Amino acid sequence: MSLIRTTVALACLLSAVALTGTAFAQTASVKVEGAWARATVQGQKGTGAFMKLTAPEGAKLVGASSPAAGVAEVHEMKMDGDVMKMRALPVLDLPAGKTVELKPGGYHIMLLDLKAPLAKDTTVPVTLTFKDAKGAESKQELNLPVATTAPGAAAAPAAADHQHGAHKH
Repeated sequence: MSLIRTTVALACLLSAVALTGTAFAQTASVKVEGAWARATVQGQKGTGAFMKLTAPEGAKLVGASSPAAGVAEVHEMKMDGDVMKMRALPVLDLPAGKTVELKPGGYHIMLLDLKAPLAKDTTVPVTLTFKDAKGAESKQELNLPVATTAPGAAAAPAAADHQHGAHKH
């Protein structure tokens, strides 16, 4: 009888470990590299966060949040004729195995209604929300370094100096 109880207990333990491993795999399924947020000046109410995202199995970035901002949104900037336009995206596809770069002048996370300026050489917490191919949602918490340019970059890209303060949401 003792052997049966031990076997059942071991089976339950292994099942729990397997389930925990699956939950962790969902949370860690999107690789985040080079993440940072642009520093702000006094009175500036919005800024961008940038990074490279790679989902080995494919996923969608469906949202973002930060306690430092009243609103966090996934945005896209692109040229429409001679006009640079920006808009919020409900979903950003992350194709399997392909890196999607969130960068100044392209896709990025907008942090709006900032509660305080983001000072250079500090960090800002940001949580990204993903959905996998089966629709399962997961969150990934990040602490982004705050800088005036991308870490390791010599200078800010030309399109990086755009201001987001005039957006109406």
